[in-house]
Amino acid sequence: MRGMPAAGRRSYGGRMPFTRTPSPRELRQDVLLAAILFVGGILSAALSSIAKVYGAEQAPLWTAIPYVAVFSAALAVRRRRPAVVAVVVSLAFVVATTLRVPEIYGGNIAMFIALYTVGAWTDSRRRAFFVRAGIMLVMAAWLVIEMYRQAIEQAAKADVSAGMFSPLVAFLMLQVLLNVLYFGGAYYFGERSWNAARQRAALEQRTAELEHERALSAAQAVALDRVRIARELHDVVAHHVSVMGVQAGAARMMIPQDPEAATGIVAGIEDSARDAIRDLHQLLDTLRAPGDSEEAASTVDVDDIAELAEASTAAGLPTRLQVIGDPFPLPPVTAVNLYRIAQESLTNARRHAGPDAEADVRIRYEPGSVELEVVNTGRLVTGLRPGLGQLGMRERATASGGTIELVPRPAGGFRVRTTLPVPSSAPEAPRERRETA
Repeated sequence: MRGMPAAGRRSYGGRMPFTRTPSPRELRQDVLLAAILFVGGILSAALSSIAKVYGAEQAPLWTAIPYVAVFSAALAVRRRRPAVVAVVVSLAFVVATTLRVPEIYGGNIAMFIALYTVGAWTDSRRRAFFVRAGIMLVMAAWLVIEMYRQAIEQAAKADVSAGMFSPLVAFLMLQVLLNVLYFGGAYYFGERSWNAARQRAALEQRTAELEHERALSAAQAVALDRVRIARELHDVVAHHVSVMGVQAGAARMMIPQDPEAATGIVAGIEDSARDAIRDLHQLLDTLRAPGDSEEAASTVDVDDIAELAEASTAAGLPTRLQVIGDPFPLPPVTAVNLYRIAQESLTNARRHAGPDAEADVRIRYEPGSVELEVVNTGRLVTGLRPGLGQLGMRERATASGGTIELVPRPAGGFRVRTTLPVPSSAPEAPRERRETA
């Protein structure tokens, strides 16, 4: 059995309506069932003919052969056309019983299976109900007629007509009870099979959806990790290489004039190279350690921005740091993102602001948020050229639930301002101003 949703229609619970489609294996099983019923029906007809189940009114034995062939052939396609099969089998049963065809048990089994199949395999539940209800009403009317005919035939017998619970009345009541159980059982088990198949199909669909969601989540996690790694590599490499490039250029110019000063600049290049290697090793160690988050990808903090300002000044871009308000502890991710945004901003200023440029870094602590602003003087920026640095800063601000502003200054230079939210449990304190050159 396979259940699948029908396309283009909505149904209960926001899900597609359930459609039950037989598999090739189930269709082969129907043919096998029909063959077994045909053999069993012929055997039942032979034994019923010998037993004279209908007495003197019994039809010839050969009449059972077409009857058995009809309901057997119909059951061979019961899952393909359940309603048609049920009607054909029921009509054949009524005709055969009326004509006293000597076959009882095979026909009863065939009609039970046909009614069950209507309930278990008809996709339209309204149609399944009306088909079964119609067959039951017709069979009930036929049963009443047969019972009335038998009562008339036995009315002349005093031993039968006398008493409320005479043998005839008891026999008729038994027939009613058996038919109620017979048709009620076919109806109940058909509905139960349909509901079980629908629940099973819904479970399979949900399992497939969960598997798809799991695969999608895994792919998204991989993509996020790749973005994070690319961002960290860019921040580390771009900053240190930019500093080393500026220092190398200054050393080359200073060697003929002041070898001692050039030696100091080269020592700074060496320190920058060591810092770059340390940061790269730290990033690689983070990648090798499973389960670590972005918080562990860096040990930098907001306090390390002071070292950034000093390094920027040493690299030829005079930088002033201002801390406004009383600092309070920040979430690790927020602290790392603030540091990386400041780092990328100063790196861009050294690369693009030109000679004689200066930079100001301000960290402002507000109730419920922290703001970082990096402003530099220098060349007039006529248009933004989107790059990995700007993209990384926007991603970091978004990752912390904040906003960022990247705009050129009218008088020349550039401004980067980001505001990141901080949990309200962070302590509030009076503002004060500190400056670091």
